[in-house]
Amino acid sequence: VQLQAFGGGLVQAGGSLRLSCAASGLTFSSYAMGWLRQAPGKARELIATINWSGDSTYYADFVKGRSTISRDNRKNTVYLQMNSLKPEDTAVYYCTAGAKTDTDWDYWGQGTELTVSS
Repeated sequence: VQLQAFGGGLVQAGGSLRLSCAASGLTFSSYAMGWLRQAPGKARELIATINWSGDSTYYADFVKGRSTISRDNRKNTVYLQMNSLKPEDTAVYYCTAGAKTDTDWDYWGQGTELTVSS
């Protein structure tokens, strides 16, 4: 199984970014997908999840209202659109598949780094 996340980079505070994650080696449409992040010196935290069909989503309070998770099962890809970015959003962002708990997933991508400058 491979989860290839990309789209990170350097963004100014207030800006927007879309992260993408291309999945292979699994029946993508059967898996709930998620995005988690880990900031330097902090624990990993769940950002958002989406069910297999895309009609049920969850957002952590710190991104609610400014982020959207979506998926395209034809392209085996999950997305995370983030708006109104803040310096505290600076972290490595991970794409995940197959939730066990909020922060324990069956499969993890390699992570893509996002830095938000003030």
